[in-house]
Amino acid sequence: MVGKIIKVILGLAFVALGAWTIYLWWGDLLTLIRGCIGLFLILAGLITFALVAD
Repeated sequence: MVGKIIKVILGLAFVALGAWTIYLWWGDLLTLIRGCIGLFLILAGLITFALVAD
């Protein structure tokens, strides 16, 4: 029982830290997402070509 409570508290702490870092680095996160959109679209196109060739 105590182990479950510790795991829940640890999980809540990680969620809180993650939310806090997203709040602090929101601008950098958006820049990263915008930078990855092109690579994601290229990968999606390559997967589509692979499915058509199959």
